[in-house]
Amino acid sequence: MKYSQYMKTKYIYPAILLVAAACGGSEGDKNLEAKKAELDKARTQLQEVKGKITELEKEISLLDPEFARQNTKAILVSTFIAEKKPFEHKVEVRGAVESRRNVYLSAQIGGEIKKINVIEGQKVSQGQTLIELDAEVIRKSIAELKTGLELATTVYEKQSQLWAKKIGTEVQYLQAKNNKESLEGKLSTAYAQLNLAMIKAPFSGTVDQLPARVGEMASPGVPLVRIVSTEQMYLKTDVSERFIGRFSAGDKVDILFPLVNKTLSSVISSVGQVINEENRTFEVEIKLPKVDFVVKPNQVVILQLRDYVNENAFAVPTRLIQQDEDGQFIYIVEKRESGTIARKIHVSAGISSANQTEILEGLKGDERIVDQGFRDLTEGVEVMIADKAVLPAVAKK
Repeated sequence: MKYSQYMKTKYIYPAILLVAAACGGSEGDKNLEAKKAELDKARTQLQEVKGKITELEKEISLLDPEFARQNTKAILVSTFIAEKKPFEHKVEVRGAVESRRNVYLSAQIGGEIKKINVIEGQKVSQGQTLIELDAEVIRKSIAELKTGLELATTVYEKQSQLWAKKIGTEVQYLQAKNNKESLEGKLSTAYAQLNLAMIKAPFSGTVDQLPARVGEMASPGVPLVRIVSTEQMYLKTDVSERFIGRFSAGDKVDILFPLVNKTLSSVISSVGQVINEENRTFEVEIKLPKVDFVVKPNQVVILQLRDYVNENAFAVPTRLIQQDEDGQFIYIVEKRESGTIARKIHVSAGISSANQTEILEGLKGDERIVDQGFRDLTEGVEVMIADKAVLPAVAKK
């Protein structure tokens, strides 16, 4: 420290006085250009003095270790101990909300649409009649069959009574019975046909679309009404075939609903066993967790599927891993007699996830890894470990 004060007294202070002298004086004695010239000269002399001080400090440091130790400025860093912990990698894919109760209904028989009993947006119950087709012919046939069945029933009852008294023949009794049962079968068939002329809700839900119009002809396979229910909904996504074997039922999934900016957790319910030959993907279904907001079929979700997990791994922030001619490395700190220094340790890095990278080789578990301040380090430079609270924020690069 005595040398440093001596240098300041001998070189810096005179230089400062020289600058002051150059800037002083009467404005009438010197013009502006002269003052600038004097200032430039003073600055040059000051730089020469600083350079001389630096050279003397280096020379003195070689001769006096105590002076070198006091004159060295250690780099402030923060550190953490390398320790094993669970590490997982997730694949982010886009999915959608699906419903097993999202169907188009069409007529099972052809016929003219006579009546539409619902409107779009209306809630309906299971079994409720939505659309009626023209069934006048069927209704008349039912009326005729009812009349014939009444007669056949009467004849059968009387013939049965006579046969019980051994009056008449068995053939007459069997003919009456057969006629009655035949008419009952035909009437049942007619009612079934009448039921086909009624398009009914297969489950409770909401009328989402209603393309049917009164007077149009309905045909099998042509959509007339769409019913949607919020029950039995799930999530579905298509995953590239390169991830085959990495997912199974029960694996955890993180679900982001972008519209409401909420993230929930769920599990995979099933994994498809067939590859789509058009886009080379397979389906993955995820259970829809309980939600406190509106969810509709075809709503977009962002899914994070876990495809790798190591329950006992070393992992460090990805930004700490650097590269040199020998490969990837990170900085650790070591305590020596001369002080605490930074040292490179080369590692073998694995996959990265959530700004963390798995370290496969190079760490034993007791190293103190440099975190903040790592960009300012070189091999062997002296460091000072400080609390993170006193360190300036280091930008993540």
